[in-house]
Amino acid sequence: MQGAFSEHVRALEAVGARTRLVRTIDDLDSLDGIVLPGGESTTMAMLMERAGMLDSVREAIRGGLATLATCAGMILLARDITDGMPGQHGLGLLDISVRRNGYGRQVDSFEAPLHIDGLNGKTFPGVFIRAPLVERTGDVHVMANYDGHPVAVRHGRIVALGFHPELSGDLRLHREFVRLANTGANQ
Repeated sequence: MQGAFSEHVRALEAVGARTRLVRTIDDLDSLDGIVLPGGESTTMAMLMERAGMLDSVREAIRGGLATLATCAGMILLARDITDGMPGQHGLGLLDISVRRNGYGRQVDSFEAPLHIDGLNGKTFPGVFIRAPLVERTGDVHVMANYDGHPVAVRHGRIVALGFHPELSGDLRLHREFVRLANTGANQ
């Protein structure tokens, strides 16, 4: 409904996935996975709520739908948003607390090499743009840290990243997400 979805579409299709945009509850039918992209988390949650999709997306993910959340998507999934707008709420499915724009404003954007669990080979080029800062983790596996803070976490079939893999030119995380989405809900 809002956010950097076209870059994810290109990356997913480059690794062989078929994609479709999800804008209505009916679009959730028969998905193997969903991407909650970067964008503006408050706007994303508001639009999902107005379209009557917030609860349906929450239940689909809770039911095992493979999920890749990047930047604002990570904020949407967080149980706690420490500096959210008044009345801001999201999906609350991931046991983390995040601070929006925790690494600074747009002008503070940067790239950093990341060592990510489960990725073979060289470091991954993390692209941080108004990235959320994970201030607390609970029942999640931390896959990568930057400057002492988690920037990639996983819980079951949910992968949440505080950076933008779709802008990196490196397809390894999208390839791993497609593999996760194709493994079935019980894996």
